[in-house]
Order: sequence, then C-alpha cells, then structure tokens
Amino acid sequence: MRATGRADKSDGAPAEGKRMSFKDHFSTQAAQYAERRPRYPAQLYSWLAERSPARDRCWDAGCGNGQASVALAAHFGAVIATDPSAAQIEAASPHARVAYRAEPAESPSLDANSVDLITVAQAYHWLDHARFAAAADRVLRAGGLLAVWCYGLCRVSPSIDESFMALYDDILGADWPPERAHVENGYRDLPMPFDPVEGAPQFSMQVDWRGDEYLGYLRTWSATQRFLKRTGEDPVSRIEAAVMSAWGEPQRVRTVAFPLSLRVTRKPV
Repeated sequence: MRATGRADKSDGAPAEGKRMSFKDHFSTQAAQYAERRPRYPAQLYSWLAERSPARDRCWDAGCGNGQASVALAAHFGAVIATDPSAAQIEAASPHARVAYRAEPAESPSLDANSVDLITVAQAYHWLDHARFAAAADRVLRAGGLLAVWCYGLCRVSPSIDESFMALYDDILGADWPPERAHVENGYRDLPMPFDPVEGAPQFSMQVDWRGDEYLGYLRTWSATQRFLKRTGEDPVSRIEAAVMSAWGEPQRVRTVAFPLSLRVTRKPV
C-alpha cells in the first residue's frame, strides 16, 4: 500500500457523493494509461500558478494517473487529486504534497472556499457540468481559477497519420462515446461557470516516442478497450504493420504532436 500521497480521510463531502455512478472508461487499463499518456507542458502549470490568487491549495478533478496533480505540486503547497475510479487512483504517481481520493468531481470532500485553483485535465467532457459548477463554486475561493484543458488527435507524418485516422474513424468509429466530440472541438461548446480569463497562450504539446510507445498510446483509448471487449480482437493490430512500416526502424524516435485546448475562468471576488 502506498504510504506517500494517499489521503486517509475527507474534509466533509456528502457521503452519498462517493456512491455516485460514473462512466468508467479507463479503469481496466489504468496502469497502461499511466505509462502511455502524453505529458502536458510545464509552461502550462507555471502560467496557471502565476495567475492564481494564492498557491496554498489546488484541486485536480478527474486526476486519472496523477500527471497534472504531481506537476501542480511544484507550484502549490497542497494538491487534492480526485478521480471516481479507484483503479486510476491506485495507479497514480505518489507525491508528498498530493492527496489522492477516489470520489466524483461533482461531490468532492473539500471544505468551502478552500482552494485557489481547480484543474480538469482531459476529463471535463465526462462531468455532469451543472453539478460540477455548483461544487466548484462551493470550494473555490473568491478570485480563484478554474482551468480545463484537453488534447485532440495527434500527428506524426502523413503516412502514419493515415493509419491513425483509419483506426480512429473507420475501425473504432462506433466505439467512441458521444462525449468524445467535445474533445475534438476543444471544449468550445461546454458550459463554464465563471467569467473567462483572456490571453492564454497557445501551449504546444509534444512527445518523443518509439513506434511501440506510439502503438501503446493507441491501446489506452477507451474506444480501443471497448472494441476489444466487444469483439475479442485488438483493433490496433489491424494497423500495426502499416504504422511500423511507415515508422522505419523500430527504435527510431519520432515527435508526436498534440493540439492542446485550454479554457480558464475566474470566480468573482
């Protein structure tokens, strides 16, 4: 059992919140998800911290593998990281200033007016937005920030991208949940509870991967896992030969670029 970065008690969310059902798309591949997901740019966290009214406490909702939670701990005294999936929490990266809690974002075990920044990384499209807005308004201090971001379809090279789109659209099209459309349009159509903060820079998101790491990322997709469960077949295997042929030497490292979309709002003072 992990001794560092694990919360043993809550601040006082309603008990029924922890029994709330949720759409669990990632628990079955939690360890693989933690290993294969791309990393957000460090400049993103610095920019948010600089605009936060204070740096005492941050809440990372829908934390998944804890990637953003640990990065935020470099800027904040304490980070509360929540995810409704106990498997994701178990696979999350430990950190002395990060307290992980398996609970839904819509009913967090946080005191009122207790955090300076709320972040939701690649998870905002899964939330009940009206209930989350109420929770955010309750726990966020006056002048605090709510930042949500997501990344869309990655690009490597025309030949590799062709196989990528064949997997994404042709093979897995029926297995994507409808919420995926919000990721594709950069969260533009989703409601946000506070006033927008303008002037956010366009952050770049890139990773350097070998071919097997790239294919491993494709296997973390919720649609990939849904196809596998439905048919018993790994859908990535259908494009694997074409991808590796276009990739070149198996150990060759290529840059994989992801478009990053960020929306930031501030609670009125």
